[in-house]
Amino acid sequence: MSDMKLFNIDEKPTWCPGCGDFAILAALKLALSGLDLYPHNTMLVSGIGCGSKLPYYMKANAFDTLHGRALPVATGIKLANHDLNVVVISGDGDGYGIGGNHFMHVMRRNPDLTHIVENNQVYGLTKGQYSPTSDKGYISTTSPDGSIEIMVNPMAVALAGGATFVGRGFAGDPKHLTQLIMKGIRHKGYALIDVLQPCVTYNKINTYEWYKQRAYKLDDEEGYDATDYESAWRKAREWDERIPIGVIYQEDRLTYEAQVEELADGPLNRTSPHRDREVLDSIKLEFV
Repeated sequence: MSDMKLFNIDEKPTWCPGCGDFAILAALKLALSGLDLYPHNTMLVSGIGCGSKLPYYMKANAFDTLHGRALPVATGIKLANHDLNVVVISGDGDGYGIGGNHFMHVMRRNPDLTHIVENNQVYGLTKGQYSPTSDKGYISTTSPDGSIEIMVNPMAVALAGGATFVGRGFAGDPKHLTQLIMKGIRHKGYALIDVLQPCVTYNKINTYEWYKQRAYKLDDEEGYDATDYESAWRKAREWDERIPIGVIYQEDRLTYEAQVEELADGPLNRTSPHRDREVLDSIKLEFV
């Protein structure tokens, strides 16, 4: 087990006091250290948003991409270096809104990535607009009469899209969230971890108390089998009155990088200089 303090830096988070992102940051550090991972073999990839600033506050390799583009960049990084533990951090707007197209395709490709979505059901960084996961009727700066759109259910979308690990955590229960992140990182394939993360500044509905009254742990559900697709589908659609947290679904499937023929001899960072020269020469020929 590595030391959690190895991931600490002097930079202080600029999140609002009480923001759920603080708990997610601590849970990720604890999960990485609990798996005996280190800053040098961890790559954090993020987009734009409050939650996407998380890599700024950790000592690890990091790549801050364009808004919504974290998943394709992370996929490329994993293809180039299979030894890196690649963790993607998105907000609900970054991951399910502008990044929705990449979200759909990463699930069917199944690269070995862990995707943590900090879901506060609002655009916090840009002053409180409603997001893809805001409930219908949600009143915000851009929907003063209430949103007329139905909310995106990321758990159901993930199951329908072919994700091999679908989980949900709660920032108000960092111990449980830490264990869930560890399970997601251990999973070989794309692991989605949607985190219920209260925005204390703009979202006055989905508060810590609101979630505590509704969230229940699937680990406590006697007989629940996360490998049973039909059972997972029923749990994925639960919302409002009861909200399941934990591993909703998990299956084994070949990862994307394991199926790319060009990587049969190993990832790009390990190929021989001769092979690199052959690849470069072929690229030059194509452009002549």
